[in-house]
Amino acid sequence: MSRIGKNPIAIPEGVTVDFKDGVVTVKGRMGELSQEIKDINVKIEEGQVVLERSSESKDHRAKHGLYRALVNNMIEGVSKGFTKELELVGVGYRANSQGQKLDLALGFSHNIVLNIAPEVKIETISEKGKNPIIKLTSFDKQLVGQVAAKIRSFRRPEPYKGKGVKFVGEQLRRKAGKSA
Repeated sequence: MSRIGKNPIAIPEGVTVDFKDGVVTVKGRMGELSQEIKDINVKIEEGQVVLERSSESKDHRAKHGLYRALVNNMIEGVSKGFTKELELVGVGYRANSQGQKLDLALGFSHNIVLNIAPEVKIETISEKGKNPIIKLTSFDKQLVGQVAAKIRSFRRPEPYKGKGVKFVGEQLRRKAGKSA
């Protein structure tokens, strides 16, 4: 039995979970998410969501924990939300946001302008003497991670000086430079 899959998911106050025609829909104060579920039975009872598999096949065992984790992330997202923070390390690296547009100066000959999905709230923090920080907030964990990965892909942190776009709290593997 999947250790993750067999754990029930508690439904917090203000969140409604519905399962019809193989689609789980979760509504909360922050938004609404839905996920198609195949080969797994979903039972909603007494303020809990329980996922059970129909057989012991390898495919069903694999999907059991996956779908449980996805439904748990949906419930947590519509009740609390998810946040990712990115830090720009480098001289002259800047970030500005106007509405859903993010303007990045990352040492290229031109600025990078990125349109962010409307579900993601974006905030830029620039303090004198500190690295600029980009804060992404949304109820969809997958979307926040995807947008953060896209921003990070423009200038990955390099191993010698650590310059680039990195997650706040990320530990980078540093290399020694040339030995004289």
